Amino acid sequence: MSSEVLDSYVDVPGGKIFVRRWRPDACSQSPIVLLHDSLGCVDMWRDFPAELAQVTSREVIAYDRLGFGKSTPREGLPSVSFISEEADIYFPAIRSALGIDRFVLFGHSVGGAMAVAIAAAHRDDCDAVITESAQACVEERTLSGIRTAKEQFSDPEQFNKLARWHGDKTQWVLAAWTETWLSPPFRSWSLEPHLSQVTCPVLAIHGDLDEYGSVEFPRRIAGGVSGPSQLMILESCGHVPHRERKRDVLHGTAAFLQLHARR
Repeated sequence: MSSEVLDSYVDVPGGKIFVRRWRPDACSQSPIVLLHDSLGCVDMWRDFPAELAQVTSREVIAYDRLGFGKSTPREGLPSVSFISEEADIYFPAIRSALGIDRFVLFGHSVGGAMAVAIAAAHRDDCDAVITESAQACVEERTLSGIRTAKEQFSDPEQFNKLARWHGDKTQWVLAAWTETWLSPPFRSWSLEPHLSQVTCPVLAIHGDLDEYGSVEFPRRIAGGVSGPSQLMILESCGHVPHRERKRDVLHGTAAFLQLHARR
């Protein structure tokens, strides 16, 4: 089974957002919307979206958040409310432009936190949520991992690797992650206000060696939502399960959606 790949841009407050869609030959259920991590973009998902579309027989939609990848650059760092703003401002604009009615959300890292916030804000239309390596609050392990990464990206070789994906926006992308998360006002951030408002089925995927958060994160997510939930803790796995344990993530997601998704 093949997939049609469609690229487009969507107007949102502040600029244009790049969108890519993988559409299998036969798909009648709600699409899966991918939400990338703090340094991510559409292209950094690599072949995962195409394979996810095939294994689930659902359309998969990914987009570069404003300031990332092929989307419009941003001036100024995100506010400490940027996770909620994705749910309240940008996702609704993308959903309207693409004519998305019902949807499934799959979010990696901070994209997983955004998936929870979106599912809470649009709970009547969200059929399921898959969080992967999502943060539920700010742990010391999270801050330590970010400080280490910040130091690593001071190496020009590492910086240039990231610049392959973000070009002239790379310094902003790094600062948007490190300076926002390490700022004192962000220390009190938590998914707690959103979790109980999520009523759809939730699968929380996490690697036990994740350098940015302990397995307490997926436990808090699965235990805090109001709908049915399931944990998938992957042994000997770090922060990027869809790359490190791709088969497990693909088939675990497909099985979960087949059994639990509303549509």
